[in-house]
Amino acid sequence: MYFDFTELVSAFIVLFAIIDVTGSLPVFVDLQNKNRTFSPVKAALFSFLILVTFFYVGGGVLKLFNVDEASFAVAGSLVIFVIACEMTFGWELFKMDGPNNSSTIVPVIFPLLAGPGAFTTLLSLKAEYNDVSIILALLFNMVIVYFVLKNVNWVEKLIGKGGIYVLRKFFGIILLAISVRLFMVNITGLLGN
Repeated sequence: MYFDFTELVSAFIVLFAIIDVTGSLPVFVDLQNKNRTFSPVKAALFSFLILVTFFYVGGGVLKLFNVDEASFAVAGSLVIFVIACEMTFGWELFKMDGPNNSSTIVPVIFPLLAGPGAFTTLLSLKAEYNDVSIILALLFNMVIVYFVLKNVNWVEKLIGKGGIYVLRKFFGIILLAISVRLFMVNITGLLGN
């Protein structure tokens, strides 16, 4: 079993930026203010299970449509680029327009934690990193998700609105750079064939 600590850290940072649990703090606070409950344990556990399942089954789904992982990684890099632009420039292109009857499932798990950006990112990372690094990075992210959801008000006070803003912008720029690198690595391989 191959393991690379640098890959683990890199995958962790990418997933942390995409899942963006600190950036979603205002949503979680708003849900609490509206007396809508959510379970931190279920949210973290189900998000992890959904994302791991997609990580292993997603490639098979791509094959059904005759799409290789490099092509998906290029498409994924574009989605990551758009999300990064949202985070960096404050645009809103992806809208949360799902049903509102369950706070744990919607919007906490989907689309905030295990949404389209996370799905795309996982398969894009799979084209570049080993599985062990990605799964461990995802697991560590879900531990942070659990902690943040369990202590929403405390984390918001600790980081503050300004801190959340700075974190979001910082990780937006990191994601921009990662999306460009992911695009270049995979497009070069596709054009070389």
